[in-house]
Amino acid sequence: MTIAVCPGSFDPITLGHLDVVRRARSMFDRVIVAVAKNPGKSGLLDPDTRASLARAALAADPATADIEVGIAEGLLVDFCREVGATAVVKGLRGGADFDAELPMALMNRHLSGVETVFVVADQAYAHIASSLVKDIARHGGEIDDLVPEGVGAAVRAAVG
Repeated sequence: MTIAVCPGSFDPITLGHLDVVRRARSMFDRVIVAVAKNPGKSGLLDPDTRASLARAALAADPATADIEVGIAEGLLVDFCREVGATAVVKGLRGGADFDAELPMALMNRHLSGVETVFVVADQAYAHIASSLVKDIARHGGEIDDLVPEGVGAAVRAAVG
């Protein structure tokens, strides 16, 4: 059985994230979404809320209903070891994402042997980034067409 981890902050989860996770599910027997808990960063949504929103979004789609969600503290490679994953799946929207992700992929392989699979973002979602979603929400803009159902309300509540 091949197991892959799709890590990220998911602050908040977007339709682009769901697309990458859905496609990862078509490549691996088991996929686990790992919501990163970074004590050095203060996100808009706390890790438990991000994980809960991810679970709800995945459960709403029959293609992703069997995908698990966990909270990853510490090194990603340790989380991968804990769940038995041999691969990490990361979405790429463009060259800047690749430049940021490549050193992490190489270090993860160095530390544990885990391979990273890059999935190129679908053109329909390549413009969506969690940081942009939060900026739009902070300025009162519409975000519901960028995020799964229920996520927009949680983001709007968090930005006050």
